[in-house]
Amino acid sequence: MLASSRRVAKGPGRRRQSAKQAQFFRLLARGWTAAAARREVGISRSTSRNWRNGFKVYRDGEVIGFVPPVDRLTASPISSRFLSQHERIEIADLHRAGKSVRAIAAELGRSPSTVSRELRRNGRRDGQYRPFEAHHKAAMRRRRPRAPRWTTTPALEAFLREHLRQRWSPQQISRELGHQFRDDRQMHLCPESIYQAIYRPGSPLTRPPITRHPARSPLRTGRDHRRAHRRLEQRQHRFTAPGLSIHERPFPPEDRSHVGAWEGDLIVGPGHRSAIGTLVERHTRFVKLIHLPAQDSRALRDALIDDLAGLPAQLRTSITWDQGTEMSRHQDITAALGTKIYFADAHSPWQRGSNENTNGLLRQYFPKGTDLSRHTPADLRAVADELNARPRAVLGHQPPAALFAMLLASADHPPLR
Repeated sequence: MLASSRRVAKGPGRRRQSAKQAQFFRLLARGWTAAAARREVGISRSTSRNWRNGFKVYRDGEVIGFVPPVDRLTASPISSRFLSQHERIEIADLHRAGKSVRAIAAELGRSPSTVSRELRRNGRRDGQYRPFEAHHKAAMRRRRPRAPRWTTTPALEAFLREHLRQRWSPQQISRELGHQFRDDRQMHLCPESIYQAIYRPGSPLTRPPITRHPARSPLRTGRDHRRAHRRLEQRQHRFTAPGLSIHERPFPPEDRSHVGAWEGDLIVGPGHRSAIGTLVERHTRFVKLIHLPAQDSRALRDALIDDLAGLPAQLRTSITWDQGTEMSRHQDITAALGTKIYFADAHSPWQRGSNENTNGLLRQYFPKGTDLSRHTPADLRAVADELNARPRAVLGHQPPAALFAMLLASADHPPLR
């Protein structure tokens, strides 16, 4: 990257501030560093920082803080009938040069009354006109705050309360509103509006706690503020006994057309002293939770055999597990059920994406750091039933339970209890 050491002379006759700003941002767009660009156009470090990150707010001649650029505060484009920030910089340059209101208006192609009103409303009492401060004043005056739709529509608020209580996600709630109220636009909300309603300070949208450790918000993550996405922690225990690799499976991870293929894992309590087995059918995303009296390979083997034995053979063709040692008795499971056990690669959670996603959802019911052994088989069935009753976008807004029931019916098998 080239950087010029040439400086633009300051003082009388220097390049106007508006031209400097335009050149500064053109250089940044071409890949120049901020330091090189400010040296090229002849501005100070603080000016370049203000232009990039915000501008100063003055009170009685003193800087009291910085305000982000108005363009970041306004989501929609500003109409051309309003003065732009660039035009306000032009007004400041010409006004400082002693130009009259009519001369400034002619330079900008605006009405003289527009320029006069701008200087009067957004200028300072001492006659100075600061363009960035004026632009911010105008933007704040232009805003028309209004109450969110859900706060003025009781039926919509009740719908949000009820489905958040059932632990639906904002995306699921938004889609359901579109399905149930196709012709009533007042009952439509996008997922972002629901997130904002939840994150709003003092929001009444709450849910009852699932455990003794209540969540901080109606969201499954329990968060009361936005947080950047982070990668899932990778397991440390690896399976070393001989077994079938996922690459020996007759279909790739992205192929979900095969029914009866399950993905499995454990969610573990503190100190690895308790655990719950999780199974997800890849085709329908149907969830089964396995009660484990102990966290060892023998308990997992017996529980899987007991739970899957009630399914028809075509609905338990394979299980894909990670490389945890709890599956060291996989040969016994295959011998008892005829179900092949495949093991995913190390550090490759995406190969069991449905199960990883489900385990994340289950943590709202079974938070990390809690003893999982106190949950009875009936508790696990209730949680699984609630998950399976939720409509899923990937399934065409159908619940997994309905699709899995169709598979059971086609296999001439009685419904699961």
